[in-house]
Amino acid sequence: MPGKPAKRKSAAKRTLVHPAELVILTGMSGSGKLSALKAFEDLGYYAVDNLPLDLVPRFAELVQQSKENRRAALVVDVREGMRLDDFPAILKKIRRALPTRVVFLEASDDALVRRFSETRRPHPMGRSDTVLRSIRAERKRLDPIRNVADIVLDTTKFNVHELRAHVQSLFERDEQDRALTISTISFGFKNGVPSDADLVFDVRFLPNPHFVPEFRKLTGRHPRVAKYVRDFPQTQEFLDKATEMLTFLLPHYIKEGKSYLTVAFGCTGGQHRSVFLAEEMKKRLAAAGYRVKAAHRDMPR
Repeated sequence: MPGKPAKRKSAAKRTLVHPAELVILTGMSGSGKLSALKAFEDLGYYAVDNLPLDLVPRFAELVQQSKENRRAALVVDVREGMRLDDFPAILKKIRRALPTRVVFLEASDDALVRRFSETRRPHPMGRSDTVLRSIRAERKRLDPIRNVADIVLDTTKFNVHELRAHVQSLFERDEQDRALTISTISFGFKNGVPSDADLVFDVRFLPNPHFVPEFRKLTGRHPRVAKYVRDFPQTQEFLDKATEMLTFLLPHYIKEGKSYLTVAFGCTGGQHRSVFLAEEMKKRLAAAGYRVKAAHRDMPR
């Protein structure tokens, strides 16, 4: 029936507990390691860029012992210099204590030269040589690490969004790995629309509790105010239609790789109607299996 939240039983009823895991991202400069690291962060991995190689074994121990950060991803690359010679031995030691996968990113020489030209950044191996020669020297320098990689990923034909989507498809384990983090927020139009809002609902069409003297100093979180707003038939119809629209949209946002969504409800002052509706939509989307938090920008504290 229209208005009922879509059922996502697997996401709503299951508590996700991942085994400890470490992913080491390495590879050519300009191949997209930082974009890939962002993709791991979106999947819930604790992400670290450019951790000194000598600290990686200790970092792996912390991941193994942690109750919260069970999965981690870090970048190790040519910025380590001559210490990279120790990488195979360090990797062997880490794998005895913690499941570890190495992902090596590379791209064609032409693609890497073009990317350095577009960003106008120097190659990390130095400014004393051409970018092309630096790329070739780096490729040779990283060859022993490439040989121990579990996954070799050629990013020549990927743009940033395609790379992140590909990494997510390789490493997502559960439907919740791709779930949005949704914020339902209330605000008052008199103070402006929130700049970070993705979707905005104007709920000033509902009767305003502000004009009921006993409600004036209360907020939409108070049971009496909530009941007052809820009891209008147009409130229920709006909630049903908005829920139906959101439960249609959210899987499509997830498919496109969106990680965060802010749904804003605005009334005049941001104290009554919008507060109630932000809280109510949070309950409905949470019941549908999504991760949701509510916030109230203009509600008195």
